[in-house]
Amino acid sequence: MDLDDRIARNRKELDRHPPGNVGRPGALFLLASSMHDRYLERGEITDLDEAIALHRSALDLRLPGHLGTSHTSFQAIALCLSRRYDNQATMPDLEEAIMLGRTALDLRPLGQSGRTVILISLAKYLKVRFLQLGAIADLDEAIALYRSALDLGSADHSNRVHVLHQLAFCLWNRCSKQATMSDLIEAITLGRAALDLCPPSHSGRAVALNNLARYLSHRFAKLGANTDLDEAIALHRSALDLRPAGHSDRSYSLHQLALCLWCRYSKQATMSDLDEAIVLGRVALELSPPHHSHRAATLNSLADHLGDRFLKLGADADLDEIIGLYRSLLVYHPPGHPNRAYALHNLAFYLWKRYRKQATITDLDEAIILGRVTLEDSPSGHPHRVAVFNNLADYLKYRFLRLGTDADLNEAILLYRSALNFHPAGHSDKLTLLNTLVSCLSSRLEKQQTEADLDEFISLNHNISDLQFMGHPEHSTFLERLFRLRKRLQKSDLVDKLDEYILREQQAGPLPPTIGGILQRCPR
Repeated sequence: MDLDDRIARNRKELDRHPPGNVGRPGALFLLASSMHDRYLERGEITDLDEAIALHRSALDLRLPGHLGTSHTSFQAIALCLSRRYDNQATMPDLEEAIMLGRTALDLRPLGQSGRTVILISLAKYLKVRFLQLGAIADLDEAIALYRSALDLGSADHSNRVHVLHQLAFCLWNRCSKQATMSDLIEAITLGRAALDLCPPSHSGRAVALNNLARYLSHRFAKLGANTDLDEAIALHRSALDLRPAGHSDRSYSLHQLALCLWCRYSKQATMSDLDEAIVLGRVALELSPPHHSHRAATLNSLADHLGDRFLKLGADADLDEIIGLYRSLLVYHPPGHPNRAYALHNLAFYLWKRYRKQATITDLDEAIILGRVTLEDSPSGHPHRVAVFNNLADYLKYRFLRLGTDADLNEAILLYRSALNFHPAGHSDKLTLLNTLVSCLSSRLEKQQTEADLDEFISLNHNISDLQFMGHPEHSTFLERLFRLRKRLQKSDLVDKLDEYILREQQAGPLPPTIGGILQRCPR
């Protein structure tokens, strides 16, 4: 029967049961159910609103005299509220759905039919709230409920595959949040069990393949076992075979397979894996139109993979494509988006790389503009803030070397100083950063000849010497710098002060042979 006809018939049935009539709760429930069904078919929120109101009215009439059937109304209202939450993201609807689900469960004790469905529904609501709010208590409760549902179902129960999937997913999430490897191992075991229940002809086999691949790739990321990654790749290939051209999930399978191949390249440096990841990423992008929910992730991954190949092989075509992809990605990451700074940072980096290859000053100018915007979008505590400081300083330094603008050099020095604050003693990049800052100060000393810069130059060189003694015993570097600087500043008022530093360093130890020629050419 047509839904509209069914609703019309149920309205007439409700009219035949006015308030006070014993059959009114049942008539309200039937009309509410048909309104809910029409919402699922057409998506009109007014149908869902009416279904909720009708179910509430039915529940009011069933309390307290109809406790034997009231669990059905509690469950039905919870389901409708969860649907409305899915549509409108109204958290009070989800909160009430959870409360009503718990009540329905209390009214359906062990041994009564229908308990499994309530367990599964309540677990879903709690899982959704966890994904929204991150409360581990919700996830723990959802896991316990799915376990109970699994215990109640028989081996061939129609819900068993669904429950296996959902329990595995929740355990995987708990592992992601708490790093509990036992949860991940159980998720893999459950994923294998779900796959065993989905033979090649099963409609859910592709999902089972994809889920198990996800858990195995997560374990690879944790433990680094190549067998896990190899199996994940094989599973994703099988899932892709079940999602031929035209399948709505084909782009997702292509994307996931590309990610795993890239992971294997990252560990084993197999260029064939990286090349295939790029080919698959391009196809996935073609299958993801502008409104597609995974388009941004596909753009980002393809740009990352091409970035690795460019850094390995240096192909201009890859570099141009990377820049185009990051430009497109910014459309999906407008101001305020949490990933905007990452896209800006990478776009600036590859524009700078293109400048270094092609010497196109407009690329360098744009990299600097984007670097400044990235810095504004990366507040204190941002995990990439130090890289933003350092990269922007590099871009400004390169423009100074090209154009000689003091403002660029001054800004670069300030940024390098800020970056040093993020590098405590012993940091692997501290020595490189100190050397770069010293080089910039040397350039400014030659142009501006300030005593403050000389003092900082000397102080930083002492820091460099200390680090070198800890693993890079090249004390001569400091003296070499001092003599080279003296040669460049021989007509400056700073020469006398510089000579004092040189004499002090000479007295600290024997003069290295490499200094002799420099010393002889320096007027005393």
